[in-house]
Amino acid sequence: MEKMKKMFNLSRLPYFEKWFIMGLIIGVISGLGALAFYFAIKLFEYLFLTHMVGATIPHPVGEGGSLAFTYYVRRFYLIPVSTALGGLFSGLIVYTFAPEAEGHGTDAAIRAFHNEQGKIRRRIPVVKTIASAITIGSGGSAGREGPTAQISAGLGSLIADLFGLSDADRRIAVAVGIGSGIGTIFKTPIGGTMLGAEILYKRDLETQAIYPSLVANAVGYSIFASVVGFEPIFGYYTASFQVIRIPYYMVLGVISGLFAIFYVKSFYGTVAFFKKLKISNYYKPIIGGGLTGIIALFFPEIMATGYGWVNLLMNQKLGEIPTFGIPLLLVLILLPFIKVIATSFTVGSGGSGGVYAPGIFIGAALGTVVAIGFHYLTPSIVPTITPFVIIGMISFFGSAGKVPLSVILMVVEMTGSLQLLPGAMIATFIAYIISGKYSIYHNQVDTRRDSPAHFGEYNTPLLLNIKLSDVKCRDISVSDDDDVEHAKTVMIDHGLASIPVVVYGKLIGALYLFDIAEITTGKVREYMRAGITYLRPTSTAEEAWEVMMRNKTTWCPIVYEGKFKGIVTLNDILDAYEADISKIMRVSSEFE
Repeated sequence: MEKMKKMFNLSRLPYFEKWFIMGLIIGVISGLGALAFYFAIKLFEYLFLTHMVGATIPHPVGEGGSLAFTYYVRRFYLIPVSTALGGLFSGLIVYTFAPEAEGHGTDAAIRAFHNEQGKIRRRIPVVKTIASAITIGSGGSAGREGPTAQISAGLGSLIADLFGLSDADRRIAVAVGIGSGIGTIFKTPIGGTMLGAEILYKRDLETQAIYPSLVANAVGYSIFASVVGFEPIFGYYTASFQVIRIPYYMVLGVISGLFAIFYVKSFYGTVAFFKKLKISNYYKPIIGGGLTGIIALFFPEIMATGYGWVNLLMNQKLGEIPTFGIPLLLVLILLPFIKVIATSFTVGSGGSGGVYAPGIFIGAALGTVVAIGFHYLTPSIVPTITPFVIIGMISFFGSAGKVPLSVILMVVEMTGSLQLLPGAMIATFIAYIISGKYSIYHNQVDTRRDSPAHFGEYNTPLLLNIKLSDVKCRDISVSDDDDVEHAKTVMIDHGLASIPVVVYGKLIGALYLFDIAEITTGKVREYMRAGITYLRPTSTAEEAWEVMMRNKTTWCPIVYEGKFKGIVTLNDILDAYEADISKIMRVSSEFE
């Protein structure tokens, strides 16, 4: 590695030259990684659904599917067996080799950007590829964007290290990997470019990632589409835009925003439920997969990504929707709710898969129901459901993922429907406002100012004036004689990834969640790290920030006269910082 760093010293190149080269490299690995993942899903879909279950599921026209489809399953009773087996194999792979690869992937990549200097373990891309392909291919309700994001982000992190780039550059490489991975596998290079910059924040953009993302997406898309075809995933929608429907799109935006809140609450409520289950993590994806399979017996539309069903809805092929004797309208009304529940079981239980594709399906189903309602009220204004299906996809996930700009561009690219932009923009931003703070990506932060990646950039001067004695101190710790399970519970309850170890009022070290992630028995003393740096109440918040970086924590221990007094967290320092800013602004206003 050292030899490669010397041969190709990219860190000395100017910004555009450096990131043109990095964009090319990340684009190549995104294209090849997306192809490997795409065909891995196809392989496991054949083994599980086609060969074992004998089921046919639709595929979108841009991926070799057809709008002439009839659902058929030879051994329907094996559907829950297939999804449970998918959970079993996925759980075994993830929790044995890389526990951080569980769940929907994109959030883990976002966390790596903000909190881990963009560092992603080398094994993640391989583990995520196999585990997610099994989950989706066996019929689990999950998408392929989260795994692709984590795969490409992990490879981007690796490339940055190989060329000896800085922590800041490694973060950008991760952001570029997220955007190019997703943009490549969905054949949406423009939307993918924006996604890498937008998905990290709820109300901001990582502008440094845009230029290299353009290069990476162009390369990745070219490689991927050269093999699977350049046609948009859902084909082309060419009808003209009707201004008279804008009020209807606004109503759809309100419904999408409210349903986004339901999606986020349901998903993370399910995550919390499975975390509390007193059973091994290896078994949880089996339970989640089995429950998903039971649902799929009655609603097969929820299996896998669901993109084939979305394509059928777009083209008003409602007769191809299996109802099993239930009124079609009732099935369509239930589908968004059922997809939320199935996705929560599949991914929230620890299965490996994304939440973007389920979000597209949910939005399409919402748009279908809203369009049918408006068609009955004003058939001349709403003669077709197609534009509502498309705008439903955009407005729902644009708000649920807090990525309105990139999702607008991505879905337009996926459907070839540039003419729907005015309605999509209005509906999406209404949904974004309605959904408020709720995001399916928990590791997003509001703005660059709130990210640890940019903490010093925005806050250093004022931090020198803040004393730790003026910051809230929290009495949070464990003893060296405590069980590791108790320590895990304390950390999770307080939202910490590490915790100080204190004996008789003396600070003796720290315990890190990463070190005990797979440990179920034992005492804290067996896994703690001794000798962490601490500060006194008279120290400054700037010193606390430096100690957090040194200790690799989001908190700083405070010791006075040899006694442990508590911890000051990063959030506490931010609160003190904001209070000082407010005071300065108030004084400035009074002066004026």
